[in-house]
Amino acid sequence: MRLALDILTIVAVSLGAIFFLAGTVGLLRFPDTLTRLHALTKADNLGLGLVVLGLLPQVSGPLSALALLAVWLLALLSGSTVGQLLAGKAAVPDPDRAPTLTPGAGASHD
Repeated sequence: MRLALDILTIVAVSLGAIFFLAGTVGLLRFPDTLTRLHALTKADNLGLGLVVLGLLPQVSGPLSALALLAVWLLALLSGSTVGQLLAGKAAVPDPDRAPTLTPGAGASHD
């Protein structure tokens, strides 16, 4: 039984690390702020969930398992809150920047 739990730990933590890596690649490769945030928050939430799932069979007691779950839930809450704040700030246009007109976007060329 212990071998099965150890294998579950190895598989879940490895999958969590792969999701963390995928989120980092998305952060570095996507072109704008909103797609970067989307990739990063989704991959990191799932990655951390898998790491916590993998570590749960290795804890010494129910209080330690509860602490792991609390850390995961707090990370989910803070990650989604910060993601919403950053996305809101990225979506608001800067009032100090002059608007740029592109052809076909309301400018007449007579």
